[in-house]
Amino acid sequence: VQLVESGGGSAQFGGSLRLSCVASGTPFDANRMGWYRQAPGKEREVVARYTGGGSTEYVDSVKGRFTISRDNAKNTIYLEMNSLKPDDTAVYYCSRLYGGLTFWGQGTQVSVSS
Repeated sequence: VQLVESGGGSAQFGGSLRLSCVASGTPFDANRMGWYRQAPGKEREVVARYTGGGSTEYVDSVKGRFTISRDNAKNTIYLEMNSLKPDDTAVYYCSRLYGGLTFWGQGTQVSVSS
């Protein structure tokens, strides 16, 4: 399983960014994929993920601002992030559950300034 994230960077308060994660090595199944983040000094937390049957789940702090989506033809999931806040600053990771194991991408830094 290989996961490659892109799209991170710097944004100002209220700005937007879109993250992409291209998956390879296994048949694509977005229902086993999601986005996590880890801020300095904090534990990694789920941001948004698919929970099966196309349903999605978001952490409360991003509801209404972030949207997870997928493009099966491109083996890609996305995270559209709007109304960004400094608290959204973190390294964002794409994840894939496969064979009972969780695989991670290398992470992409998102920095939001006030």
